[in-house]
Amino acid sequence: MCYCAQGHFKDNASVNEAASLSTSPNQPIPKRLISLDALRGFDMFWIIAADPLVAALNKMAHAGGHSGGFSFIGLVAYELCHAEWEGFHFEDLIFPLFMFMAGMSIVFSLRKTIEREGRAAAVRRVLRRGILLYILGIFYYGGFSNPWPHIRLLGVLQRIGLCYLFAGLIFCFCNLRTMIAIATGLLIGYWALATFVPIRNIQLQKEALEQLAAKRGVADDPQALFQSTTERVTGRFEPGLNLPNHIDFQYLPGLKRETYFDAVGCLSTLPAIVTCLFGVFAGLLLLNPSSNDPQKVVCLLAGGLVLAALGWAWGAQFPVIKKIWTSSYVLVAGGYSAVLLAVFYLVVDMWKCQKWCQPFVWMGMNSITIYMTDNILGGFGKLAAWFVGGDISAWFNHHLIGSGDLLAALVEMVLSFWFVHFLYRRRIFLRL
Repeated sequence: MCYCAQGHFKDNASVNEAASLSTSPNQPIPKRLISLDALRGFDMFWIIAADPLVAALNKMAHAGGHSGGFSFIGLVAYELCHAEWEGFHFEDLIFPLFMFMAGMSIVFSLRKTIEREGRAAAVRRVLRRGILLYILGIFYYGGFSNPWPHIRLLGVLQRIGLCYLFAGLIFCFCNLRTMIAIATGLLIGYWALATFVPIRNIQLQKEALEQLAAKRGVADDPQALFQSTTERVTGRFEPGLNLPNHIDFQYLPGLKRETYFDAVGCLSTLPAIVTCLFGVFAGLLLLNPSSNDPQKVVCLLAGGLVLAALGWAWGAQFPVIKKIWTSSYVLVAGGYSAVLLAVFYLVVDMWKCQKWCQPFVWMGMNSITIYMTDNILGGFGKLAAWFVGGDISAWFNHHLIGSGDLLAALVEMVLSFWFVHFLYRRRIFLRL
């Protein structure tokens, strides 16, 4: 990492930028696109603080076997759980929204780099950031503390790094028309591969493999069962029975999150690049001098709704599935991301209603820090348990089911916002 004594924040680069730590309490931060910081912080809020809070409220809502006036909380809790396979919940928007904003940061940061230092400097910056993110992802999942093959080569941070890398290179070398053609080609190409390439008729799920082994009267050996299956099928999108999952099983080494395949696997990285490119398109729109702010908001809203509608229509044949990042899912998530950006841009940057979103800005400007702190160092839930756990939480839960969990969740949320505010006040920003 690079440590410097002056804060350089002349663009809205993603939290996932080349590692540099700035500490300059007296230096003012130049003008930024506040809505992007706020939206990024809003996205991180649901990862860091909202889940335990909503879970506690939902627990209280169902205490005694009835929901009463808490039915709305039950709906929120439902939306904060990933769709089991097909479908789309609010939780399924959080990851692609972050990648969408990483794509926007490509425009704000690399445009200036190309203008001032040339394309070669921009390419070096993209390569450095992409590689750093990928390496950070390796260490995030345990690094090399476990022996091979118990090392996860693909995960959330690795996907962000890879997509940032390829989207950044595309931005450096291609004009808008070419980028649109590449995005379209990736989505259609991924659909064609997943739909028409024959795969073995075997479902890579533990229960299904056990049943197949019993039916054939052989040992439950996934590799042997897979290789001995000769029947081929096409156009299948069930869990463990689709081309992306089968490619992971055959070619992805190391630890896989779903045992036989990974939810952020090899082939599904291709359409994920388009999610990042959608952010690039949004960034180019916001920087377009030929359109005024109201026109930009209308374009974002209209474009987002059209993308989402196309995605749901495509989902009739190519289902909306986050775990294999289907092309229809890319369109739906990209559409909703554009709509959210339009709302934040309208309220925060056009109407200048900014006081309400300041906590989100603090979190958005240090989202990589809060993410790593919460997940690697034990998180704010453990800290909250030190203050209000044990007998205190038990006493509240005894008198009102779930209230102890609610108290802990509130303390956890306060601690997370206090931490990012502490960093913000001292101008400490970890940038990747």
